[in-house]
Amino acid sequence: MSDRDHKVAIVTGGSQGIGAGLVAAYRRQGWAVVANSRTIRPSEDPDVLTVEGDVSEPATSDRLIGEALARFGRIDTLINNAGVFISKAFTDYTAGDYATVVGVNLTGFFQLTQRAITEMLKRGGGHVVNITTTLVDHANSEVPSVLTSLTKGGLAAATRSLAIEYASRGIRVNAVSPGVIQTPLHGQDSYDALARLHPLGRAGQVSDIVDGILFLEESPFITGEVLHIDGGQIAGH
Repeated sequence: MSDRDHKVAIVTGGSQGIGAGLVAAYRRQGWAVVANSRTIRPSEDPDVLTVEGDVSEPATSDRLIGEALARFGRIDTLINNAGVFISKAFTDYTAGDYATVVGVNLTGFFQLTQRAITEMLKRGGGHVVNITTTLVDHANSEVPSVLTSLTKGGLAAATRSLAIEYASRGIRVNAVSPGVIQTPLHGQDSYDALARLHPLGRAGQVSDIVDGILFLEESPFITGEVLHIDGGQIAGH
C-alpha cells in the first residue's frame, strides 16, 4: 500500500492525553496521521507526520494542510481536539485570557476546518469531529467557565450547522462532549473529588473518548451529532 492509499486523519492537540490516544488509535486502524501541537516531537513512524505550531495562528493551519497533502495526498478526517480551559470568576477574566481561549477554541477551529473541508470537497467526502464539553449544557458554579462555554458552545452549534450545510456533499460533522477525563499526566487522587460530578461515580478515561470518536468514524449515517461521553452528566440534571 502506498502512502497515498492510506486514509489520513489530522489530530490537533496530538502530543498528549486524548490527542495522543487518538493518534495511536487511528494508526491501529491503519490510517496515516498528521499530529499537531505547540510542542511535539518528530515520530519514528513514517505514517505519523508531526507538525509543531499554535492552531490559533493562520500559518499553522496552512502548514498542517500543506504538509498533510504533500506527504499523504489526502485528508479524510479532521479532529479538532486542541483546546484551552481557563476557570475563573467571570469578572476576573483578562483580555489575554479571552484572546487565548477564543484563539485556540474558535479561531483555530475556524481556520483549520475551513481549509480541511475545502480539500474534502475535492475528494467528495470527509469527516470532522469537534471536541466540546458537557459544561456547555450544564453550568456548574463550582467550575466557573464562561469562556469555555462561549467557545465550546459555539463549536457545538457550528457542528450542527456544518453537518447540514455539507450533508449532501458527503462530508459529515460530529462532536464529542466529554465530562472530566483523567489523563496520564495526573494521578487518580486529583480526580477523586471530581468523580462525584458524574452519575457513574468516576472520571472518564482517554480510552472512553477515543472509542466514542472511532464509533463516529465508523458510523456513516451519523452527522450533526453531539455525543456526550460524560458518565451520565447530560442525563443526570
